[in-house]
Amino acid sequence: MRRIVVIAMCAALSVFFSASSRVGAQSGVPQPGQPQGRVQQVQTGGSPLVTGPEAQGPVPRLPDGHVDLTGPWVGGGSNADIERDGGLKPGELPLLPWAKELRDKRREQDEPYTACLPMSVPRVNPYPWKFAMSYTAKGLTHIYVLHETGDAGAHRVVFMDGRKHPDDLLPTWWGHSIGHWEGDTLVIDTVGYNDKFWFDSRGTPHTEKLHTIERWTRINYGTLVNDFTLDDPGALSHVVHMKFTAKLLKPNLKVGGGELMEFICLEDNEYGSAGGFRPGTGTSNK
Repeated sequence: MRRIVVIAMCAALSVFFSASSRVGAQSGVPQPGQPQGRVQQVQTGGSPLVTGPEAQGPVPRLPDGHVDLTGPWVGGGSNADIERDGGLKPGELPLLPWAKELRDKRREQDEPYTACLPMSVPRVNPYPWKFAMSYTAKGLTHIYVLHETGDAGAHRVVFMDGRKHPDDLLPTWWGHSIGHWEGDTLVIDTVGYNDKFWFDSRGTPHTEKLHTIERWTRINYGTLVNDFTLDDPGALSHVVHMKFTAKLLKPNLKVGGGELMEFICLEDNEYGSAGGFRPGTGTSNK
């Protein structure tokens, strides 16, 4: 028994120290209006970002003429509180009464993401992520969204080949995403989500009626803007528009060379066991 406890503690410390080099401004200082009594993350330096005159430089383009959105980026979505992160005022997110009640009774330490389950959309964290473009002889056919951590080792697929959403979708963590270009803006339309992931550490819920539209625009060399439309008639009284901003990761060999670092999240891992997590808990809207 003692050996199991020691292993669990070592695993937890390993996760903490490996994460500390990446944790940025999003995860540190408590913000006004943040619920009390929740776990507070610690500011530890942050990912190095492209700033100053370099960030204001011209937007690069891919060989096919489209804007290069690949990244890696830091930010661009919700994390601690989707309401605040998306630019809304406290109480402005139009949650239906059942959804607000559920959010208010959830505990941050029970969130599915910390137990090796996917974050989904529009969730990000203080770690880098990137768009990976996949080309064939017909051009750009798929875009993969890769996260350094927080997606349980999975990847999100955005179909760029002109297909439509199927009529009989099986609800999944990432849903079914189709994309197209509107000038220099990448538009991603997603349906078919399950109701198991949280929008944020606060526990903001949704239903399987969730429909999201992301409009990604690189406004300069170092900045990517996500104009986000949130539509869920099962949990919201009306459609909501939000805005998230991502910053370009600066190349630095000491913290990964400006690319995504390796991260492995194991089901029923020792960190989860040490924290008292149990498979199947914290993911239900009930």
